[in-house]
Amino acid sequence: MIYARARFALLALFLPFLLHATVILKNDLLNKQASEFIERIGKELVEKTGVHVYLVATNEAFPEKYNLVAYSKRYEANASKPYVMMIFAPQATILKDIDQKGRVAIIPSSDDVAAMLDKSEIMDATVDVVASIDKNKAEDKHAIGMVQGISTIADQIAAAKGVTLTQTIKDSRQGLWVLKILVIIGALIVAWIFLVRPIISRKRNG
Repeated sequence: MIYARARFALLALFLPFLLHATVILKNDLLNKQASEFIERIGKELVEKTGVHVYLVATNEAFPEKYNLVAYSKRYEANASKPYVMMIFAPQATILKDIDQKGRVAIIPSSDDVAAMLDKSEIMDATVDVVASIDKNKAEDKHAIGMVQGISTIADQIAAAKGVTLTQTIKDSRQGLWVLKILVIIGALIVAWIFLVRPIISRKRNG
């Protein structure tokens, strides 16, 4: 009975941390490798600064002038304060008349957290790679845009707190290198599942 009560007490103590362990609150866009990269950034940030960073990556087609701050409220129950929440919505309409889409919102939980952030720098880091004209697929550019955005948020908070992070990317060139690695890993996994493993299985079975 004593041991049961002790286990219950420990569970009650750590349950809030387990519930709020994830950085990505919604994921319609990221592959496994990019998701894990972002989770590592968020984990290091909260360990060293006490500030959480969250990502909502959604394919929802929000109408023009849709209130993303109000939208963020539905995720507050799964977020621990203090925090910064990034909403990345490539299908959200900016201007309906010219069919311009793609919105990013940076939402701090308090004025104190907001004071640590340079939103224009975060937006540049997130949007520039998405808006670039190159041969990369849209989903790959979305992934690196989110990785760079979350990384920039984390570095700004760390700088304000006087600490250094090791998991973040420091510039766009490093970000593109990370993207290439993620794409290669993803391609290898797909090749293994759909090409290599079936061949090995057929050989084993004669």
